Amino acid sequence: MAILDRVLRRAPRPEVPVEEQRMSVIEHLEALRRMLIVILIAWGITTVAGFVVSGQVVEWLVSRAGLGHAVYLGPGSFVLTRLQVAIYIGLIVAAPVVIQQIWWFVSPGLHRNERRLTLPLIVATIFFFGLGVAAALYALPLYIRVLNSFAPSNVTYLADVSQLVGFILLMVIGFGIVFELPVVLVVLGLLGIIRSKWLYKNRVWWFLGLGIAANFLTPGVDPLTPLLMFVPLYIFFELSALILKLSGR
Repeated sequence: MAILDRVLRRAPRPEVPVEEQRMSVIEHLEALRRMLIVILIAWGITTVAGFVVSGQVVEWLVSRAGLGHAVYLGPGSFVLTRLQVAIYIGLIVAAPVVIQQIWWFVSPGLHRNERRLTLPLIVATIFFFGLGVAAALYALPLYIRVLNSFAPSNVTYLADVSQLVGFILLMVIGFGIVFELPVVLVVLGLLGIIRSKWLYKNRVWWFLGLGIAANFLTPGVDPLTPLLMFVPLYIFFELSALILKLSGR
């Protein structure tokens, strides 16, 4: 709501006629419409391209999960699985365009000195999202191995490709979103919603919260595995607080 309020208000203005104020609102709606159209076109194009390679992607995901093979239980279910994979591929590949368009829409609500950070923030958002996707794919075999370890010895996992791929895709998107933590903190700091003093004051709670999140995101019987997630997340937190402190926030 704070971001939306900043975008709608843009900047302090002198008294203007009601018609001009209404035109300003219309301009904002036009910008929103343009942003949504560009995002949907980019997502649509990448989804079509993703469907072409979705079969190979499913094959690679099954192999990456450490499974020899997977099955599908309905005549047309694999086609739906390929379509699902194509939609997620489209979202991931189109992410740079989506992120750029969102920042383009939000940037007029920022001050001039804040607007200079738009391009670095776009690059950072794309980078951390990609880093989260890579971390999810890296941890995938561990996930499958740990989850299967809870089954008794006389029970065998028969992988339904639809459920398996759905699980992997949600995991990939989830990791990508979680790794946006530093970008979110910096943006909230730029908008004046949080300050570095507040982050440092609550550092212990952030430490505990990130540790709990890491344990949920990287299940394992050993205490070292969650560190693969916790260490980068905590480093992101400290760097974000430092950036806000150096910028006077």
